[in-house]
Amino acid sequence: MTEIMEGLKDQLKEKGYKLTPQRRATLDTIIENQGKHLSTEEIYDMVKEKCPEIGLATVYRTLQLLDELDVISKINFDDGCSRYELNTHQDDHQHHHLICLKCGNVIEVEVDLMDALENEIEKNYNFEIRDHKVKFFGYCSKCK
Repeated sequence: MTEIMEGLKDQLKEKGYKLTPQRRATLDTIIENQGKHLSTEEIYDMVKEKCPEIGLATVYRTLQLLDELDVISKINFDDGCSRYELNTHQDDHQHHHLICLKCGNVIEVEVDLMDALENEIEKNYNFEIRDHKVKFFGYCSKCK
């Protein structure tokens, strides 16, 4: 976690920002809940426990800044709110998500089976793909 914070401090400094206690608490919350795809309000509720004086607007601005700096990724699961996850930069693409239509559970799919399709698209359409996002909607094992 300190490696992430040090990198973030450098990025913020380059852009003329500081790693304030509120920004640190917001990022800590995302790191501590990695894989949970928290909404802004969920992050706010958790950060408020650590920083009771923080306002919702501060959390919104912090999330926007962290997203712009590519520290986190903003995700839309078509459930009416934006969700966030730590951007681990493990590969060039984001992982995929399985979203249960009944309970709303989100399962991360780490395997990228899109390489062959991307190659075919690039070849047939003379199109350079930089990234893709895939969401599968269906029913999880508990809801089938």
